[in-house]
Amino acid sequence: MQKRLFFVPLAVIIFILYFTVFGDRGLLRINHLHRDLDDTQKRLSELKEENDQLKREIAALQSDRRYLESIARRDFGLVRSNEVVYQFPPQARSAAPQAPEPAAATRQTAPPAAAAKNPPAGGPRSRQ
Repeated sequence: MQKRLFFVPLAVIIFILYFTVFGDRGLLRINHLHRDLDDTQKRLSELKEENDQLKREIAALQSDRRYLESIARRDFGLVRSNEVVYQFPPQARSAAPQAPEPAAATRQTAPPAAAAKNPPAGGPRSRQ
């Protein structure tokens, strides 16, 4: 009889502890939610930083002509009419740096877009 009275409160305590740790609002769930919150806040700060960077780039694109020119040169390969562009073939990386051969350089006076419209005489031929 004494043992039975001892097990009833013990069972109630174990039942309460189980739901305190493993339940829907238990310690494990709260810990998981805190980790999710930290991850979400970190992602939010990264997105805010990226958003600010994009806003600065938009402002530069709208007002800074030099920035527009650098984008056109870098991404589209555009050049001014009085500029000469030298293109060198890519070299294999070696231990000793080698000077480029002058014969390998090609002189181009038109923008690459114009060169694509007017292919050279030895260009690709259509099949007949």
